[in-house]
Amino acid sequence: MDTMSPSESKPATKFAVPTSLWDEPTAKRLSAGQLLLYRSNLLGSDLTVTNFGGGNTSAKIREVDPLTGEKVDVLWVKGSGGDIGSMKLDGFSTLYQSKLLDLERHYDGPEDDDKMVGYLPHCTFNLNPRAASIDTPLHSLLPFAHIDHVHPDAIIALAASSGGEEATQKIWGGKIGWLPWKRPGFTLGVMIRDYVKENPGLQGVILAGHGIICWADTARTCYEHTVQLIADAAHYLNEKAGSTPAFGGEIVAPKPDRRALAASLMPKIRSLMTGPRTKIGHFSDDKETMEFIGSADFSRLVPLGTSCPDHFLRTKIAPLALDPAHLDDDAYLADAIASYRDRYAAYYARCAGPKAPAMRDANPVVVLVPGVGRMTFAADKATARIAGEFYGNAINVMRGAEAIGEYIALDEQEAFNIEYWALEEAKLQRMPPPKPLAGKIAVVTGAAGGIGAATATRLMSDGACVMLLDRDESALGAVESRLQERFGRDVVRAAVCDVTNEEAVESAFALSALEFGGCDIFVANAGIASSAPIEETTRALWRKNFDVLAEGYFLTARSAFSLMKQQGEGSIVFIGSKNGVAAAKGASAYASAKAAANHLARCLALEGAPHGIRVNVVNPDAVIKGSRIWDGDWRKERASAHGIDSGEALEEHYRMRSMLQRDVLPEDVAEAVYFFASDMSAKSTGNMLNVDAGNAQAFTR
Repeated sequence: MDTMSPSESKPATKFAVPTSLWDEPTAKRLSAGQLLLYRSNLLGSDLTVTNFGGGNTSAKIREVDPLTGEKVDVLWVKGSGGDIGSMKLDGFSTLYQSKLLDLERHYDGPEDDDKMVGYLPHCTFNLNPRAASIDTPLHSLLPFAHIDHVHPDAIIALAASSGGEEATQKIWGGKIGWLPWKRPGFTLGVMIRDYVKENPGLQGVILAGHGIICWADTARTCYEHTVQLIADAAHYLNEKAGSTPAFGGEIVAPKPDRRALAASLMPKIRSLMTGPRTKIGHFSDDKETMEFIGSADFSRLVPLGTSCPDHFLRTKIAPLALDPAHLDDDAYLADAIASYRDRYAAYYARCAGPKAPAMRDANPVVVLVPGVGRMTFAADKATARIAGEFYGNAINVMRGAEAIGEYIALDEQEAFNIEYWALEEAKLQRMPPPKPLAGKIAVVTGAAGGIGAATATRLMSDGACVMLLDRDESALGAVESRLQERFGRDVVRAAVCDVTNEEAVESAFALSALEFGGCDIFVANAGIASSAPIEETTRALWRKNFDVLAEGYFLTARSAFSLMKQQGEGSIVFIGSKNGVAAAKGASAYASAKAAANHLARCLALEGAPHGIRVNVVNPDAVIKGSRIWDGDWRKERASAHGIDSGEALEEHYRMRSMLQRDVLPEDVAEAVYFFASDMSAKSTGNMLNVDAGNAQAFTR
């Protein structure tokens, strides 16, 4: 790759310094359990304190035993799989503290860690269904009322550095202890308890390669103690880094066109990843990432992988680094990803014991390209985004660790033991099966209208990510907000796009590639409608219909086709019309343009078949309710053409003229689109499906 001499002009990125957000008037109104939740949410919602899903908090609370009526000590502790930043009260496990302490008689040494997890359900208080986490012993074996265990970047930087133990002593003067690496579990809980007994007066312990555990007598003092410890570490690391550039300085500058490069690269990488399901991508070019991937030390540090188990479980043993000089070489990309899979298989073979679970997906999760950015790929968008954020945490850790010593990654065998931990495998096996469209990316034009919005909703309900395109910015924003509220922010994106503007169309599909990794399903739905006798049909009206309904379908389908061809499969669905196959009185421009689009679909079906691209048409008729097209002149024009009132009489007219005498709704059309988009129609291409409640004129011949 092209490099330059290390830059001396850019000082290292600084660690963010957290401050207390505690609001005492709010806290005073809360019960003991609510106070624990308040403290937990404050900690978890601040990413300078802990990362998504990471860390756990606890409080020992006096409760009335429902069996005896006596007051007992109950450990409230974050349950398995929760996120302290967003959890509710039902996210805590509640366990009899006395029973948890009695468990030690079943413990005979480190080999019993997995066995001890099996005893935790027997300690459940009040039939709480929330499963206890593997970190429960860290909270139960210590005698303190309030305990926080978090994984902030500044703390892990100490915990993953050869100079970390010395720095811990310098920062806190013996008030914070240090324990060597140990995998989470009962043994670690015993180690911490015994260490604290032997060192009275400790206020917390750094766990090498892992994080920090600390405590206090009240919820507020525990929270503020945790925040202050992180702030202490951040101040120390920032002072040590000074004005020195991070990672040896910059040798590869960020490329000005890096987002365009990522948009062209992500579909290629995605197509080269093997497995039963396609993956969803996420891209980031944040400051920390660009600082790392363009640095002199990048090639030395990147193979080491991550240190903290929370990071490692989501990012794999190490990222894949690509040479930016060969991004246009498809053979290079294919070899790079295949070689990564080979290396992962070799890692599995070296570390797996006879009882290890079968090897999992060997594809890379994190792909780094100097000058371009960080790409992550996973089964769904949220997982891909979170994996990227965790690798961002790992970059921060490496930067801080190198500022006070040498970065120490997790030992390979230890990393494997965590990745293929029987408890982790059991958690994966309990996950629900993926939805039918999980891993699929859909682009829908005319998405702010009735059929477009219903189609997006239908596809997302079965797991697809959707890029919404429409020229009406206000209406598009409303649909986007509604879908985000229902399905989450990760899985929906929107862009204002006029389908008659070639540049806008290409930009919209590039955005889909950048945001999600490509396009698997394309629904051409953007449309207009006009009605006029032939003598009153102007050239402008004729051209307007063909611009949107024929050329617009051509431009958007061409962009979708290009992405799908790279991926080796895809489904294109045109929203046609009954008027595309049946003549329409007084609507020659509209009907002719729809007929042109239908024939374009047949042509694309011929071209697409060798590449696994299916192209089909859904022909609706008289979708009045929920359709924006019928809100304007089209309604009056069609009513006039039929000699009836444009109010409810028009709906009655269309309903009664159909063979089934039923209304056709946007949701009905969406079901037909879903059929063609899904594997249910895997052997169908070049077809038309009428959704018109029955119209003999429109029978396909």
